[in-house]
Amino acid sequence: MNLLRKFYYGDIPEDKSGAAVTGSASGHDWPLWEVFIRSKNGLEHKHAGSLHAADARMALENARDVYTRRMEGVSIWVVESKHITASNPEEAGELYEPAKDKVYRHPTFYELPDEVNHM
Repeated sequence: MNLLRKFYYGDIPEDKSGAAVTGSASGHDWPLWEVFIRSKNGLEHKHAGSLHAADARMALENARDVYTRRMEGVSIWVVESKHITASNPEEAGELYEPAKDKVYRHPTFYELPDEVNHM
């Protein structure tokens, strides 16, 4: 077996003897990865979607194949979903409430010249 063989989404991995690997590595319970793509240099990465992959390298290659088929991106990030911690939308009030006490952080007290657009 070629040890440098690339796995693609849906492939069945093989062990060193070339036999198909069964169980958790068969793809039925591969971890979920979140994919972020940067479309142009200087822009931020945006969430493009999710995919299942055995490891980070496989996730990166599959993300390239699935989400940048037409050269849409210049950079790809993949993050295993279990490593993402998110706030609960139902608790947004508690999370963002302290910011209301800090009005000095918002530029509402300044007069902007007409030449300044989109601020």
